[in-house]
Amino acid sequence: MPDELDLPTYLTQNNIKKHTGSHNLLSSWVLCANLYFPFRTEEGRDLLRRFLAATVGVEIAEVQAIELEFEGEGELKPAVLLRESMGSRGSGQTSPDVAFIVQTGKGPGIFLVESKYTEHLFYDCSGFKTRETHGRAPNPNRARCLSFSRVLSAPESECHLVEGWHRRYWEYLRPRVNQVEAVSYFSGCPASHGAYQLFRQQALAEGFISSRKYAFVASVVAYDARNTSLFIIAGRAGPLDLRDVWPRLFRGAAFKTFTHQSWVYWVRKHDNSRAWSEWSNYIADRYRM
Repeated sequence: MPDELDLPTYLTQNNIKKHTGSHNLLSSWVLCANLYFPFRTEEGRDLLRRFLAATVGVEIAEVQAIELEFEGEGELKPAVLLRESMGSRGSGQTSPDVAFIVQTGKGPGIFLVESKYTEHLFYDCSGFKTRETHGRAPNPNRARCLSFSRVLSAPESECHLVEGWHRRYWEYLRPRVNQVEAVSYFSGCPASHGAYQLFRQQALAEGFISSRKYAFVASVVAYDARNTSLFIIAGRAGPLDLRDVWPRLFRGAAFKTFTHQSWVYWVRKHDNSRAWSEWSNYIADRYRM
């Protein structure tokens, strides 16, 4: 196997910390590495290019890179962009599980991808907790989080992530949030009850757009088609499906989803040289895909 596809070497050279649960047979992090990391070859990137263009509907001239636990450079580092000062790639910061860096018809683009397997939610906001988190003060008034209209009206005082931890999420989200739609769907802030990772990744995507370094930015969830509960969240009038709701909340970065199965199927269908038959058999044996 060429050095460029050697995962341990890649992690070491890029100072990436793999997830603490990566030893688990149901690890979504390992699944992500198995499904997407091997396609960093020229042929693999072209397969991915065609898949993304067909799935997302964006003209893509080239997939230039596939990066695990992606972190931007300079002003796009999470420590600067989002003020997540205590993190690193893979730990304590908003690092998408995998990023597809592309060239579109209009210029550079990037897909920031959260990979899910057996998880049943996108976790609850760390700022909603009543206990101290990694030395950061707990939320002194969680009632604020139960009123989304209150948070949207003044996040600098009503969101503990901003008021207490000085994070910059709402700096990018608030100008692009559809407040009427948001309040009609949710009584409380969705980040505090199961959509925290989507919230952070959307903020990262909006920050990337604000930098004007990318012509196209998408926040993406790649998930297992058998996971029927992942996107279901409590709304104002009952259960909501985030696949339907989330794209309506923000007017900036695109929000897209696709299943891991659709990617595996695409490779099998378009692998004319049979270069990926061994990979395909491994995925079928391990993940029943």
